[in-house]
Amino acid sequence: MIDEAVARIRKALGPAGCIEDPDRVAPCVVDFRGLFRGATPLVACPATTAETAQVLAICNDLGVGVVPQGGNTSYCGGATPGARGDEIVLSLRRLNRIRETDAANFSMVAEAGCILADVQAAAERADRFFPLSLGSEGSCQIGGNLSTNAGGLNALRYGVARELVLGLEVVLPDGQVLDGLTSLRKDNTGYDLDDLFIGAEGTLGVITAASLKLFPLPRTTETAFAAVRDPAAAVELLGRLRAASADAITSFEYLPRIAVEFAIRHIPGVTDPLGRPYSCYVLCEICSTRVDAALRTMLETTLEDAMGSGLVLDAVLAESLAQRNALWRLRESVPEAQRAEGASIKHDVSVPVAALPDFLAEATAAVLAIVPAGRIIAYGHVGDGNLHFNVSEPTGGDRAAFIAHEPRLQAAVYAVVGRFRGSISAEHGIGRLKRDALARHKSAVALETMRAIKRAIDPKGIMNPGKILLDIPPREPEQERHR
Repeated sequence: MIDEAVARIRKALGPAGCIEDPDRVAPCVVDFRGLFRGATPLVACPATTAETAQVLAICNDLGVGVVPQGGNTSYCGGATPGARGDEIVLSLRRLNRIRETDAANFSMVAEAGCILADVQAAAERADRFFPLSLGSEGSCQIGGNLSTNAGGLNALRYGVARELVLGLEVVLPDGQVLDGLTSLRKDNTGYDLDDLFIGAEGTLGVITAASLKLFPLPRTTETAFAAVRDPAAAVELLGRLRAASADAITSFEYLPRIAVEFAIRHIPGVTDPLGRPYSCYVLCEICSTRVDAALRTMLETTLEDAMGSGLVLDAVLAESLAQRNALWRLRESVPEAQRAEGASIKHDVSVPVAALPDFLAEATAAVLAIVPAGRIIAYGHVGDGNLHFNVSEPTGGDRAAFIAHEPRLQAAVYAVVGRFRGSISAEHGIGRLKRDALARHKSAVALETMRAIKRAIDPKGIMNPGKILLDIPPREPEQERHR
């Protein structure tokens, strides 16, 4: 069936819409982290919604799996085909037009293949702001952002991707087009169908375009990097800043000392913002849509008061755009710096913000009981309760022995997450990497509801086979993961 599907898709899309050369296909069959490797005879690249519908109709007719792919920046193998080569990769790269920008309505319609940074730039040209911001924004695509319900750096103030959508255009598995591409703020006409596809990672259909919320463009931005006494002090400082700024905080990031040291050691140009080392830090940013000199005064006063209370030990405010960029480069360089330190076992978790200090203490103790020399790099979006709780291999240790601990480490961390009623995937999704864990940690009722939705919308199971739901079997055995 796969050969017939390829032949029919070639005819439908023409040479410009088909990638078959092995060298060009190769980047599309391995995930961003190199954990999963697959195969496909064809990367289909439709240029319109109608062409996307044709591809899905062909594959549904023949029972051929379809793996939707945006910028291929998934951390969980959610956009990687299986190894047997019996699935089509569907790239959205050619659906890359901004269809409409409506400044008066504070909305924009963008096709799924638009690079996130290009969406941000298009909004800015209209004197508007699209707040979704990720480290991969120069390569990730808005369709993938929505399919994984991406979070990012500004979720504290503006919400995750789900909260930035007014309407979607989606191609269903059988090729029908679900046109919900409105720009309404209120529409109480039954089930919210858009929400089914946001966060579904392409397992229910293909998002081809989205109507997005825009916001007033920030005119004043103040950025501070502060050493805090401990994680509890970071949480208390967050509360004080939210109250003092009338909830104008856009970002509030937590960094332990080890993350700062890794970045200084491995990333050229990254330096320590403060004159001496401290155990932990926060990077916070406050924005106003007005030109507002009082914003800096408020931030300085709040930090001074926090220093008087012993919450903040030292702090620096950015004096220029270059200094602001340097502070953010430090924060965004942590994943790259950690890779330079060897193998790591990663957890993208969330708990209630107030529970973060206790979670950190308990999860750290649980990990060190298994790998006493493990190096814990727990950093991230403290403002919304999302930590990247990562463990790097011990210095000079046995890499293979460390990696062998992954199942026990994951079980230990997720057990602590469960005690705080948290989530095992805050913003990276499930894909293939966390499919087994989802089956263990999601309630039976929730899982069966998800299966029922999948069966109803995709009865032939062609959409992104083997992702998210464990008991909808992949088309090949689990492949070895490479670190």
